Amino acid sequence: MENIKILEGTYKIRGKDQDLAGMVFPLVEGFKMGAAGGYVTVDGKAIAGFPDRNIKIRVSDASSIEDAGKAKVTEREETDAETVERLRERFNMLEDMTKACKKGAVRAMIVSGPPGVGKSFGVEKVLGKHDIIATLSEKAPRYEVVKGAMSAIGLYCKLYKFADKDNVIVFDDCDSVFADELCLNILKAALDSKKTRRIHWNTDSFKLRNEGVPDSFEFKGSAIFITNIKFDNVKSKKMRDHLEALESRCHYIDLTIDTEREKMLRIKQITKDGMLHEYQLGDQVEEDIVDYVDINKKKLRELSLRTVLKIADLAKAFPDRWEAMAENTVMRRA
Repeated sequence: MENIKILEGTYKIRGKDQDLAGMVFPLVEGFKMGAAGGYVTVDGKAIAGFPDRNIKIRVSDASSIEDAGKAKVTEREETDAETVERLRERFNMLEDMTKACKKGAVRAMIVSGPPGVGKSFGVEKVLGKHDIIATLSEKAPRYEVVKGAMSAIGLYCKLYKFADKDNVIVFDDCDSVFADELCLNILKAALDSKKTRRIHWNTDSFKLRNEGVPDSFEFKGSAIFITNIKFDNVKSKKMRDHLEALESRCHYIDLTIDTEREKMLRIKQITKDGMLHEYQLGDQVEEDIVDYVDINKKKLRELSLRTVLKIADLAKAFPDRWEAMAENTVMRRA
């Protein structure tokens, strides 16, 4: 069997049993009996709205499915509500994984997604809450966000500064560390799966001597990499090999915001959740801003949360003509 048709069966999506009768899925493994009853394994990612993995559909017995041969897999559009919930779950997962990095339960995480969708905000919100106690007690911060270019020796020194347990270094759009072989080797040692992660610098360095950094130390902290690079789409073999070496040591979260529709739904969700409340513009103006972005999304220089905040700045500064101002500041000229 290549594809199967479900005559009677269910799958639980976000806590609710969904009736799948009549749907056609790619078959992965035929009917089996488990502790919780009968099931058949299919490829969930083939149909919108289902997990991007093999899933078990609950069926009563083998007669609940039939061979669909080469029949087309069921075509289904993910609803707006389902997309919003999927994105919300991904960002909740990002916050949970950040907490795990802070506790040391997770050594490293790569967060991939387009610019301006809130990747950094979710991570920094969690780490900031955990760091409040350190700030109040006048202790050194337990995390740092590193942006921009970084040399190998700069990376070595930064890892030494945050080498203790419960410390987290966040590399935010610091993609130069992915391309530099020496940086990569340092990161591979820092994030190794071994019980003891010892990093060495075997070349004489005035910078290390001047800053009192030893030529080797044990790294017990965690690292988070926030990037716009979608690792699966990198074509350069050398770069891909580098990324795979790092990915093998990290948990990888793709926030799955790939289309204009998904970006717009993310903007609507975050705005509805209160992103613009601090501007005190009122519900109507907030709604007008989102509508303005939606209507003009193909003309914007960037469809992102950052653009929404730029327009909110204009609405605050120029209440009567923010739309005209936005036309000249956040849109591409024809």
